[in-house]
Amino acid sequence: MNNDEFCEVQFINGRVVAEVRTRMLDDGLLLRVADIFKILGDPTRVRILHALSLREMCVCDLSALLEMSQSAVSHQLRILRNARLVKYRREGKVVYYSLADEHITKLIKVGVEHASE
Repeated sequence: MNNDEFCEVQFINGRVVAEVRTRMLDDGLLLRVADIFKILGDPTRVRILHALSLREMCVCDLSALLEMSQSAVSHQLRILRNARLVKYRREGKVVYYSLADEHITKLIKVGVEHASE
């Protein structure tokens, strides 16, 4: 174990702890954020989100792009939809998926930028 990771003295700065405590997120919101990161922990779902960050697509096109069955893509889209990361619209018999909002686009972009460093 690397000792550089630990304080050499036991001292708690009460002022710092109190300040940060007032700014901490409530447990319900923290849980929802953690759930989003769990969902983003799957490479297939990240691939889908990245594709949808480039343009709106239907299940058939996503299936061809990702070389996966439509059933498998639909399953992943259902998870993303339940997490409110993607939305859909129907045009006749075709269902088109897109990212739920600009926040998801930013989340994907920042993740890609960070991973590319």
